[in-house]
Amino acid sequence: MTDTNDSEFPDFDTMTPADFERYLPDFFAASSNGRVSSDPKLQQFLADNPDCAALVRDLEAIAEAARAILEPVEEPSDLIWDNLQKKLQAEAVAMKPDHKN
Repeated sequence: MTDTNDSEFPDFDTMTPADFERYLPDFFAASSNGRVSSDPKLQQFLADNPDCAALVRDLEAIAEAARAILEPVEEPSDLIWDNLQKKLQAEAVAMKPDHKN
């Protein structure tokens, strides 16, 4: 849900698509869940303006994908790091000019 203060935004009943596009970054910023489409104040406007609704869907999908990319990934376990270090050390020894097979 968007925590929109009605005095900050145009009248939702008379808002034009141009108004919507101008205020869209503010709608996203005011959203508590990152989903402008779930704001009850905008439901009718989005239903009446399919191009604006499509824009919101696209932007929400992009934002969701960006969040997924930026989510922290689990660090490899100590065992993996130890094995990697051992392999790198073995390769370094094998690459020394005075090393004989």
